[in-house]
Amino acid sequence: MIKTPICELIGIRHPVFQGGMAWVSDAELAAAVSNVGGLGIIAAGNAPAEYVAEQIKKAKTLTSKPFGVNIMLMSPHAGAVAELVAKESVAVVTTGAGNPSRHMKLWTSAGIKVIPVVASTGFAKLAERSGAAAVIAEGCESGGHVGETTTMALVPQVCDAVNIPVIAAGGIGDGRGVAAAFMLGAVGVQVGTRFLVAKECGIHQNYKDKIIAAKDIDTVTTGKRLGHPVRSLKTPFSREFSKKEYDGSTTGEELEALGTGALKLAAACGDLKNGCFLAGQISGMVKTEQSAKDIVEEMMREAEAILGRASTWVK
Repeated sequence: MIKTPICELIGIRHPVFQGGMAWVSDAELAAAVSNVGGLGIIAAGNAPAEYVAEQIKKAKTLTSKPFGVNIMLMSPHAGAVAELVAKESVAVVTTGAGNPSRHMKLWTSAGIKVIPVVASTGFAKLAERSGAAAVIAEGCESGGHVGETTTMALVPQVCDAVNIPVIAAGGIGDGRGVAAAFMLGAVGVQVGTRFLVAKECGIHQNYKDKIIAAKDIDTVTTGKRLGHPVRSLKTPFSREFSKKEYDGSTTGEELEALGTGALKLAAACGDLKNGCFLAGQISGMVKTEQSAKDIVEEMMREAEAILGRASTWVK
């Protein structure tokens, strides 16, 4: 059995975080991952605090294990959600799209382990100085908002830059990715795309089918012109967005408007034409819908077997 410092820090059995994916990661999925011994995470996204409160309440009825909430700090509701999670004393808060420093005292005073997602060593150091319990180093292979650096290059540099635990994210979808993350210095992994096809994941079946049908070259990054690049599956929407992004006659405001609501159209409605299907580069490795339990346990079995053979190459 693999047990790392992040397991002891949070009180989980397996060093696997389920990514906080907006319009995807709800109470049911988070509870399912926590129940098998990973860390399930509810995504606040752009939702109001009332929605997040409902999801936290529901998760508490579905699991007695630790779970977290991901807060997108650029959301207009981030402040209210920050106060909510402190009031509810959730086990873990992960953050993205902003600097969590202004909320750190509130969260740590409530006994919350704060684990920001970082895309650079500079941001990782800032998070550590602010009081973060750990950081998630996320490479550009991941789905959704991405940075510029690959997981392979980013994780060891972040591990060298900070003295707190590092969780690797981006391009990890099976035991090989887990084992590789440990070799890079991480003590855990965060997985998003693989959990899109979990049976407990409530997204539209069209979304799951597109992930399962995807090939290795079927994702694209758009939005660099707007300063917040996003990785998604190649679809009519992403192709049209990419075309307009490099069309000088399209304003930034028009681009922003084009993307508004597109993720919800994919996740809730399965709109194959107008939806934005966020997904990472490991989509081509995901071939079947499974329970969260089977996903986590399969990944850990594979990682154990690979790590057990590691001495084969050392003479």
